[in-house]
Amino acid sequence: MHPLGIHTIDTGFVRTHFDAAYLVVEGNRAAFIDCGTNHSLPRLLAALENAGLQPEDVDWLILTHVHLDHAGGAGELMAQLPHARLVVHPRGARHMIDPSQLWAGASAVYGEQTMQREYGRLRPVPVERVIESADGYRIDLAGRTLECLETPGHARHHQAIHDHKANVIFTGDTFGLSYRDFDNAAGPFIVPTTTPVQFDPQALHASIRRLVALEPVAMYLTHYGRVDPVEKLAQDLHEQIDAMVAIAQGAKDAPDRHGFIKEGLTALYLERAHLHGWQGSRDELLVLLGMDVELNAQGLGVWLDHAKA
Repeated sequence: MHPLGIHTIDTGFVRTHFDAAYLVVEGNRAAFIDCGTNHSLPRLLAALENAGLQPEDVDWLILTHVHLDHAGGAGELMAQLPHARLVVHPRGARHMIDPSQLWAGASAVYGEQTMQREYGRLRPVPVERVIESADGYRIDLAGRTLECLETPGHARHHQAIHDHKANVIFTGDTFGLSYRDFDNAAGPFIVPTTTPVQFDPQALHASIRRLVALEPVAMYLTHYGRVDPVEKLAQDLHEQIDAMVAIAQGAKDAPDRHGFIKEGLTALYLERAHLHGWQGSRDELLVLLGMDVELNAQGLGVWLDHAKA
C-alpha cells in the first residue's frame, strides 16, 4: 500500500532503513526525490518496475541537497532516464554538472578509498538537463504540484519539497533523522543533523518553523521514512539544536574539543532516547547513531571555527 503514490526506497547505503529515496507516482508519470549513491541504482529502477513504470515514464529527479548519500548517484540515474530533468537548488547545480569539487570535498572528510567503495565515481549531468529551482519553484508532475522550499541550516544548498496533493514534505536532512529502530509506543525518536560543513543553528530553527507552518500531515525524511506528529517532533528538534550548540560552546576551549563534543552528544541522545522509552544501552545507541555523533561533532566544530572567525 503506497499512500497517494509515494514509494519509499531503501537505497542500501550503510545499512537497511538508513538512507531513503522516494518515488512519487501520479497517473503514469513519476518523479524521484533524492537517489542515494551509484550503488543505489538497481533499487531505484526496481522500485519503478514494481510501480508498473518504465525509465521513460520518469519526468523528474529532484534533489533536496547535493550531499553524496542523497545525490551521489544522480548522474548514473539520469543516464537511465531519457526524459527526466534534474531539479536542484541553485547553489548545488554546478556540483551536479561538474562533480569534481564535490568529490574533492568529500574525499577530504572520508578519504579516497572510502569514497570509491561507498559512492563510486560521480558522473556529470549534462547542463541542458539541469533546472535550478529558486525558492517557490513549482514542479508539475502530471498535474500534481511539488513545490521547492529553500530550507538552509543543514546546508546552504538545501531545499525541501512540498507535495501539495498529499500535503506532506520531503525534508531531506532539514527535519533531522529518525531511525525506525527507536520507534515505540511514544512514536518516533528524532535527532537533528549538523554534519559538516554548513551547519547554521538559527537558519535551521527558521527552516523547521517554516515547514511546520505549512501544517503537513507528515514528513518524509531521507534518514529514514515517514514520521509524524509533526509539531511534537519539531519541538524535539528545536530543543536538541539548542542543547547541541550549548555542548559545542562548552567545548570550545577543551584540549580535545572533538572528543568532548562527541561525549556530550552521546550523553544527550542517550538521555533523550531513554526519556522516549527506548531501553537500549550506550553501546547499542552508538551502533545506531555512532556515525551521526561523529559527523554532528565535526559539523559543530566547523561551526565553532566559523563563529570565531
